[in-house]
Amino acid sequence: MTLKLRADVSTADTDEGMVLLDERVGRYWQLNPTGARVLRMLLDGAAPNHVAHTLADRHAVSTEQAAADVAAFLERLRATGLVTDHRRGRR
Repeated sequence: MTLKLRADVSTADTDEGMVLLDERVGRYWQLNPTGARVLRMLLDGAAPNHVAHTLADRHAVSTEQAAADVAAFLERLRATGLVTDHRRGRR
């Protein structure tokens, strides 16, 4: 899976995590530090299961819960059109 932000999505790091701007519709998305970390890992090519294991190691959650949270986060990114998944051609 090669996850990428769409070309018309801008990012800015903040003290509270990260802000994404979908320039197509002028909508902002605020990510907390954990969400920003998850997004960076996914964009750097980490597999969702690796991200989930990393979260479970850092936070008091089970690997199963972390995997469900990462999957939901990834689906939300896809559903809002903020990312593209080039392996499967998903948008």
